[in-house]
Amino acid sequence: MSQNKTFTERRKAAIPAGLAQHLDMMIDRAENAEYWDEAGKRYIDFGAGIAVANTGHRHPKVVAQVKSQLDRYTHVSFQTTPYEGYLALCERLNTLTPGDFPKKTFLVNTGAEANENAIKVARAATGRSAFVAFSGAFHGRTLMTMSLTGKTVPYKAGFGPLVPDVYHVPFPTPYRGITEADSLRALDTLFKSEVDPGRVAGIIIEPVQGEGGFNPASASLMRSLRQLCDTHGILLIADEIQTGFCRTGRMFAMEHMGVAPDIITMAKGLGGGFPIAAITGRASVMDKIPAGGLGSTFAGNPLSCAAALAVIDILAEESLAERAIQVGERVTRRFKAWSDDDRFQCVGDVRGLGAMVAVEFVKDRESREPWPELVKALTRSAADRGLILLTCGVYGNVVRVLAPLTIPFAQLEEGLDIFEAALQEALAESRELA
Repeated sequence: MSQNKTFTERRKAAIPAGLAQHLDMMIDRAENAEYWDEAGKRYIDFGAGIAVANTGHRHPKVVAQVKSQLDRYTHVSFQTTPYEGYLALCERLNTLTPGDFPKKTFLVNTGAEANENAIKVARAATGRSAFVAFSGAFHGRTLMTMSLTGKTVPYKAGFGPLVPDVYHVPFPTPYRGITEADSLRALDTLFKSEVDPGRVAGIIIEPVQGEGGFNPASASLMRSLRQLCDTHGILLIADEIQTGFCRTGRMFAMEHMGVAPDIITMAKGLGGGFPIAAITGRASVMDKIPAGGLGSTFAGNPLSCAAALAVIDILAEESLAERAIQVGERVTRRFKAWSDDDRFQCVGDVRGLGAMVAVEFVKDRESREPWPELVKALTRSAADRGLILLTCGVYGNVVRVLAPLTIPFAQLEEGLDIFEAALQEALAESRELA
C-alpha cells in the first residue's frame, strides 16, 4: 500500500469530511515552487498554499529571521508584554498601504479574523450596523465573514441563520453578462428599496475576487464606490487577503485602482508561510474602539512577525512586483494561445491581474455553460503528472494560477506544459464518457 493511500485512509478516520480533500497525497517537503511527497514524487506548485508563498516556500531570509527569533522567545502576547517585532511590522504596514493620511495597524491570526475585526472597527467608528458585499465574494468561514461571502455552496449551505444586516449586489463579471453599470444600478436600487445608506457602516470588496473566479474590479468601479462612500459616510473596506503583497504586480491591488480604502485587510502572503494577518485603516477610524476592544492571545506571534518583516524586505529586494507581471504575462500568453486553438474550445475566458491569472472552462463557447466536471478531471490529471492546480469560481469551473512569484521561468513553462497535457487528457476522457 502506498504512503499516500495510507495517509488518505488515516485522514478519513481522523478528520471530518467537511475539511475537503483536494488530492490524495501527503507532502513531505517544499522548496521555492516545488513539493515532494513522502514517496519522493516531485510537484510544481501553482497554488502557493492559496497565495501564501508569494516569496516561495522556505525562502532563506524568512527561515533565517524565524530561526533567530526562535532563539529569543516564541510567545508572550503583545497586549500583556510588548515586543519590537509587532510594533515594527505595524509601522511598516502603515507606510506601505495605500492612502496619504495617518494610519494605524493591529495584527491578528487569519484573513477571516482580519475581516471580522474590520467589521467591528467599522461599526464602532460609524455607529451603524449594515454592510454591503458582492456576489461571488469570499471573506472567510466565521459567522460574520460567511455572511459577507457571496457563494452559497460550500461556504454557507446548512449554517444558517446568518448575521443580519448584510446585503449583496452583483460583482461586475463581463463574461457572465454583468457590467459595472449593472452593479452600480443594483447598489442604487438596494439603497432605495432595502437599506438606507445612512445605516450602512461599510462596503467590503476584493479588488480581484479570489474564490469567486479571479474577476478584477475596474478602477472606475472603485472610484464610483469611493465617491458613494464619501457621499453617505460609509467606510470602504478593501479585502486584500489574496491580492496583497505583490501578487497583482503592485504591493496592493488597490494601487492599480488609484483609490485608497478606509480600511484594508491582509493575510496570506504577508507571513511567507507563517500565520499572520493585519488590519490597517485611517487613524481616526481605528482609534474609535476603546482599550480592550481589540486583541487576541496569539495575534502578531513573534515568529510570524519576524517572517513578515523578512517578506516585506524580500518583496522590495527581489523586485517581486515586477516579477509578478512577468509571471502573469507568461501564463496569460499560454492561456490566450489555448483560446485560439481549435483543440481547446472549452476555454471560455482568460482573466486576472499580474500573477493572479485564471482560465474559465465551458462546455460550449456560445452558451458559456460551465464545465466543472472537466476541471475536476483536469486537476486530478495535473496532479498525477506532478502539478498542483487550484480551482475557484461560483460554478467550480475556473482554474487559477497562483505560482510563487519566485518560481524560475523554466519551471513555470514546465508547469504550463503539464497543464496543457493534463487538459488534453481530461478532454479525451470527457469525450469517451459522452
